[in-house]
Amino acid sequence: MFRCGNANPTKKLPATGLATWLFSLIISHAVRIIIDENGEASWILRFIFTILGYATVFLPCYVLIHLSRRHNLHTLGGCQWRLLRLILTGTTSEIVAETDGSVSGTVRPSNSESKSLYKKAISLCYCCVGLQVSYLLWGILQEKIMTREYADGDKTERFTDSQFLVFVNRILAFLFSGIYLLLTHQNIHRTPLYKYSFCSVSNTLSSWCQYEALKFVSFPTQVLAKSAKVIPVMLMGKLVSRAQYKNYEYATAVLISVGMTAFLLGSGGDKKGNNVTTASGALLLCGYLIFDSFTANWQSALFKEHKPSSIQMMCGVNLMSCLFTSASLIQQGGFFYSLSFAARHPIFIMDCLLTAISSALGQLFIFATISKFGPVVFTIIMTVRQGLSILLSCLLYKHHLSEMGILGVFIVFLAIFLRIYYAQQHKKRKLDATDASTSKV
Repeated sequence: MFRCGNANPTKKLPATGLATWLFSLIISHAVRIIIDENGEASWILRFIFTILGYATVFLPCYVLIHLSRRHNLHTLGGCQWRLLRLILTGTTSEIVAETDGSVSGTVRPSNSESKSLYKKAISLCYCCVGLQVSYLLWGILQEKIMTREYADGDKTERFTDSQFLVFVNRILAFLFSGIYLLLTHQNIHRTPLYKYSFCSVSNTLSSWCQYEALKFVSFPTQVLAKSAKVIPVMLMGKLVSRAQYKNYEYATAVLISVGMTAFLLGSGGDKKGNNVTTASGALLLCGYLIFDSFTANWQSALFKEHKPSSIQMMCGVNLMSCLFTSASLIQQGGFFYSLSFAARHPIFIMDCLLTAISSALGQLFIFATISKFGPVVFTIIMTVRQGLSILLSCLLYKHHLSEMGILGVFIVFLAIFLRIYYAQQHKKRKLDATDASTSKV
């Protein structure tokens, strides 16, 4: 009845058929990724719903902050306006008192010269043992919760809600840091609370990706991928702050990439699954590295601009994380699922609490180690911890590592220690050059 010019539709059938076939192939592959072998929505849908849940908190807060700044609502009196002032300025008082030239914002470590060598060694052992025990226990329990099945009579089931674990970890860390702030003297808090929300979102999403990745890759693979986060941190620093890096930093980054490749090639048969699970695990690990590197860069910017103490940063970030994760869990029914799972498996409650306690204590040990001995000692301790985590996981959960996989692990940790060594040498040369120029003057 209607004509479309003189075009002959039969000549376009082959091209149309090829396009239709390609489109159906892409759709079927996407469906395979979105729907797992059990017919349940996979991590992609859960990730989208998690982002939407965070947006229901983030967007109204953004509108409130914009309107209050525009109309100066935070300058009014009253309890609700003091809360708004805390969100916008980081303090409830209208005028932030200036400190007497001391803007470090961190708890000052005691003078090391006044300590005996014996006391300093005892303190270092205390921090080292605390970090090793807390994070080794956290890693073992994390793998158990996400990869092992809980038995209920003849029926077994696996816990699947990663966000609930993130929430439990964050609320306990918030309580620990809040109690620490109440019991110790800190400098005046100057950081607007809303600025914590950006690194809070990235921090919770990195933890979410970390838990979800355990459904697709082995724990040793995850630990080694976390050891390689220096690569995305360098890329993010290049993009965000135009940072310049030394030759040894590029060389060690390449070594880490080679070690990771060797490890993945040498442990390919460790995890059961197909190309979909392999791709999902890789994407989740990439997501973890990207979100975690953004968190580190954003927190570094907050330290430079507002100079909060490390414990104030810990408390603020975990407070915002509790708000985001609780809102998303309520919307998705995550609390009901997790609590009903806990009711069926009481041992799950103990695993959750131990995971949260070890994570919170680990953060406090991080703060103590860095404030007393500096970031280099802390990095060495945590690098040793990662190696022990891989060893313990292989022993407890029977992960297989070939000779190439072991070589990959060795290359990665060698690169990390080389990076620490050359960083110290570069810092020492820089200090010597500064001392030499000062003596000449």
